[in-house]
Amino acid sequence: MIDQALPNLSAWINALSDADIPVLPGTALDIAALHEQEEAKGNVDAHLLAQEISSDPLMTLKVLVHVSRYCTRLNIEPPESLTGAILMLGIEPFFKAFSTQTTTETWFTGRAQALEGLNKVVHRSRRAAHLAYSFALHRQDEDAVIIHEAAMLHGFADMMLWCHAPRLAQTLAERLEQDPALRSADAQKEVLGVQLVDLAPALMRAWQLPDLLIRCTDERHARHPQVRTVTLAVRVARHTQYGWDNPHAEAALPDDIADIADLLTLSPEAAYRKVHDLDE
Repeated sequence: MIDQALPNLSAWINALSDADIPVLPGTALDIAALHEQEEAKGNVDAHLLAQEISSDPLMTLKVLVHVSRYCTRLNIEPPESLTGAILMLGIEPFFKAFSTQTTTETWFTGRAQALEGLNKVVHRSRRAAHLAYSFALHRQDEDAVIIHEAAMLHGFADMMLWCHAPRLAQTLAERLEQDPALRSADAQKEVLGVQLVDLAPALMRAWQLPDLLIRCTDERHARHPQVRTVTLAVRVARHTQYGWDNPHAEAALPDDIADIADLLTLSPEAAYRKVHDLDE
C-alpha cells in the first residue's frame, strides 16, 4: 500500500502500472457462470462477455490493459472497444486469464470505509457512462460505444487510489467534502503531489491503451466534441452525486446545462429536461 505522496509523476506510474486490479463481486460471479456455460454448451461469445462485464470499470480496464500489452508484443494496434479486445484475445484465452479474480470485497477486508469510497466512484462512473452514451447517440457519433467506455473509465485513477493508496484517497475525499470551494486539482496536488488529470493519461500511455480512448478521457483536449461529451457527462455525475437539490449541484448545474445545450444544439430548458430524465 502507498501511505504517503510519491515524489513525482514517474514514481506514481511505476507504482501503479503493474499493480493488481480487483473486480466487483458481481463481475466475478458472472465470469464464473459464463465459464461454466462455455464448458457445458460452448456458446459464449465476445459480445455476451462484454455485455456482462462492461458495467464494471475495473474489469473493463483490466481486460483492455491485458489485451493492449498482448498487442504491443505482436506489434499491432490494440482494439478500441471491450468487445474488440475480447475478440482479439479469444474466448478460451479470456477464461484462462480471468476465470479467477480477486473481488473488491476480499481486497478491502477490514477496510469498509475504503470500499465505500471506491463504490462511490464506480457508481458515479456508471452514471457518467450512461449520460455520455446518450449524448453521443444524440450527436449521432459513430464512436458512441467508445465514448461510453471512456466515461466509464474516466475515474479509473481515482479507483486505483482507493485500491492502492486508500489513506491518501480518504484524505483527499475529506478535504474536498470539508471545503466545497476547494478545486480538486489543488487538493490532489497537495495530498498526492500530482494531479489526476496528468496521472490518468500517463498511466493509459504506459499501458499502451488505444489512442482514441486516451484522447476521450483526457480533459486537456476539452474542445474536441467527443472529449466534451465525456467531460460534461462526468461533470454532471460528479456535481449531482449527492442529489439534484444538493446546494453544490444547484450551484454547478447551470454552467453544466449551458455547455450541454451548446454541445447537443438544444435550448437550456430542453437540455436540462433531457439530462434530468436520463439520470432518473
